[in-house]
Amino acid sequence: MSRIAAVRSALPPHRHRQAELAEAAAELCALPDPRRQVLERLYANAGVRTRHTVLELPDYKRLDGLGPTNDLYIEHATGLGAEAVGGALRAAGVRPQDVDLFVTTSVTGVAVPSLDARLVPLLGMRPDVKRVPMFGLGCVAGAAGLSRIHDYLQAWPGHTAVLLAVELCSLSVPLANPTLPDLVGSALFGDGAAAVVVRGAQCPAEDSGDGDGTGTGPAPRILATRSELCPGTHDALGWHLGSHGFRIVLTAELAEIVERELGGLVGRFLADHRLQTSDVAAWVVHPGGPKVIDAVRDSLALTEDRVATARRSLAEVGNLSSASVLHVLGKTLVEPDTPPGPLVMVGLGPGVSIELLLLERAA
Repeated sequence: MSRIAAVRSALPPHRHRQAELAEAAAELCALPDPRRQVLERLYANAGVRTRHTVLELPDYKRLDGLGPTNDLYIEHATGLGAEAVGGALRAAGVRPQDVDLFVTTSVTGVAVPSLDARLVPLLGMRPDVKRVPMFGLGCVAGAAGLSRIHDYLQAWPGHTAVLLAVELCSLSVPLANPTLPDLVGSALFGDGAAAVVVRGAQCPAEDSGDGDGTGTGPAPRILATRSELCPGTHDALGWHLGSHGFRIVLTAELAEIVERELGGLVGRFLADHRLQTSDVAAWVVHPGGPKVIDAVRDSLALTEDRVATARRSLAEVGNLSSASVLHVLGKTLVEPDTPPGPLVMVGLGPGVSIELLLLERAA
């Protein structure tokens, strides 16, 4: 079984209150009064208090087309990714040259050479490190990347792997003729990165820094994973690439799909390991938005306190897409009242896709 040696997040320096972002978005999009009122309601009901952006707000007026914007994405995603990975490696007590597999995921920009290729020399990793850049999984990619790393470490139990999820959602907000889904997305998504260091079962425990990278106890082990595509739902969430960049595809059915599909899938997943929802010590839930969190809670018949960490993550930084569930994982591991026992990570994304991980935290 693989174990999580450290989790670290990195956020851009520009932090804004939600009301400030609503005012800026209305001005940037030149919204007339009726649509401005709609935007203000969306921002007020998003469950977000603050978010971070890679640029200062006035600089978004100067974004000029897909190419220059993507250049900014590469520059800032590389810097933020280096900060997150460097912090996670230090917390785990792992040298960059000891990393055997480097998985990166992002869906808010495109880089060729990929972000991992740019980060390997910057971080001091070996030139022969195995690299897996992932694109297209959207919000589920943080959980999916962790699952695929676990699969790899089952075959290479003496190896160490790093996962980086970095998303600069603010660079993808359309400023011309925004649709209602565009406005919803602009109210929810923030910029940020998260990195996880994962070690195989044969890596010596004493080499894993301070346990889970937080100084709070033994490193959580990954026990099992499961991936699921919900049939006939691929139009519910995603990107559409137009001449001016990415436009979000987001339908009102998303929360309904989650509530309909998730409970049965989680029940079967836990039953395979002779567990029930009541046995789970903590839930690491993707904070897709208030309605998505509600759908997870209701589908699994959880009490509100079981999704409180996801709501706090959403309130503090917004939806970070692929990095969000890793941000929630990091918060869960440092909370002093998180009990030992099974943890379940729930990732959600386009497809509609669901990624589940069963973890265990020893006493």
